[in-house]
Amino acid sequence: MQMAIDGPAGAGKSTIAQILAQKLQLIYIDTGAMYRALTWKALNLKIALDDAEKLYNLARDTDVYFLQVSDEQKIYCDSVDVSGFIRTPDVNDKVSLLASHSQLRKIMVEKQQKMAQGRSVVMDGRDVGECILPSADYKFFVTASLEERALRRMADLQRQGHKGCYEKVKCLLKKRDESDSNRETGSLKILNDSIVIDTDNKDIEEVIAEILSIVKDN
Repeated sequence: MQMAIDGPAGAGKSTIAQILAQKLQLIYIDTGAMYRALTWKALNLKIALDDAEKLYNLARDTDVYFLQVSDEQKIYCDSVDVSGFIRTPDVNDKVSLLASHSQLRKIMVEKQQKMAQGRSVVMDGRDVGECILPSADYKFFVTASLEERALRRMADLQRQGHKGCYEKVKCLLKKRDESDSNRETGSLKILNDSIVIDTDNKDIEEVIAEILSIVKDN
């Protein structure tokens, strides 16, 4: 079984995808984390995020992969565990700009397709259903209101020990939505065969139950 879960930032799709992978005994692949790892590396190397050629070479030459450590999935960038570095405000602010480069996205899509080839996976991101797993057995679009997503992102930042301003976080999410929806390739959109899951006013257990009921009914 292959499952694609797309949606905007802060909708809860990564948490949902992880839990579904555990319950359905599938491999979980977080494509957004892969772009975050590249962003982290680009910032460390002081590569300008508007330099399409250098970013293309970075994506081509960087090894980004996942490892299961105990009950937790870790993401590595060139053998460095970057799991604790890729959710910082700086990466949050910059990842959309890096991910907007079409040639870089082609490299990443190829790598992500190789990860999923011949395997049962749950993969989440922005363009999974359209570009990475177009033949997925299930395509879900997980969403929530901008206000709800901003509250969730604030809570995430606070758990990580970062301070945040609600209005600023909300504004950044809105800009991220616009960037993700309007980029040249791999844009954020609801596909004709997507099943929309609105997570407003629902806890994780309710959303998981809703998705599992759809899977079991089919």
